[in-house]
Amino acid sequence: MSRMIKLAPSILAADFARLGEQVREVEAAGADYIHVDVMDGHFVPNITIGPVVVKALRGATRLPLNVHLMIDEPERYIDAFAAAGADGLVVHPEAGSQLHRAIEQIRRHGIHVGVAINPGTPLSAIEEVLPEVDMALIMSVDPGFGGQEFIEDVLPKVRRLRRLLDERGLAAEVAIDGGITPETAPRCVEAGVRVLVAGTAIFNERASIAENMARLRESATQEEPRG
Repeated sequence: MSRMIKLAPSILAADFARLGEQVREVEAAGADYIHVDVMDGHFVPNITIGPVVVKALRGATRLPLNVHLMIDEPERYIDAFAAAGADGLVVHPEAGSQLHRAIEQIRRHGIHVGVAINPGTPLSAIEEVLPEVDMALIMSVDPGFGGQEFIEDVLPKVRRLRRLLDERGLAAEVAIDGGITPETAPRCVEAGVRVLVAGTAIFNERASIAENMARLRESATQEEPRG
């Protein structure tokens, strides 16, 4: 049977000169979320955007804005991103913050809570907070830049996460971010992923946004082989 898969285009790979237009294109093509990577040049070696851009995006789309805070001490900026219109905020246990405190701060805004871990971080770093979150995101590249190669070694971690959630009857969505293409997506879905964050596979010059999204969704939702 086919699986229900959500696509979350990452605007990190979009043309920022036409950002609003490209966000509207992915919305028209059936995206489920807009994934917004926030980087501070400290937690990761890149600098991207802040609450001002999130506020502008809020006026450009009706889709949920899932804002991934790859920044040190995210508690300092949670309120600002929530006020800018984020529908969900994703925080990292590696970011030098009190994870439970950050989760509670996000929850007070009435928006979705997500946690993310880097490829080298064990699942135990988020295991205790899984009952409190709406999304658990596994990074399948070292965060900081788009267009990196998918790290296959994260797939066993995805399977353990999926099994853990199922055993506990928890409803958190399993997401993956990094190197997601029509070739890697099926393996992620087989491992238990239900939200695919994709950047360069959607925003590129090889085909239109709609064509790229259709190809990615088709690869991710193909029928399971019958045994």
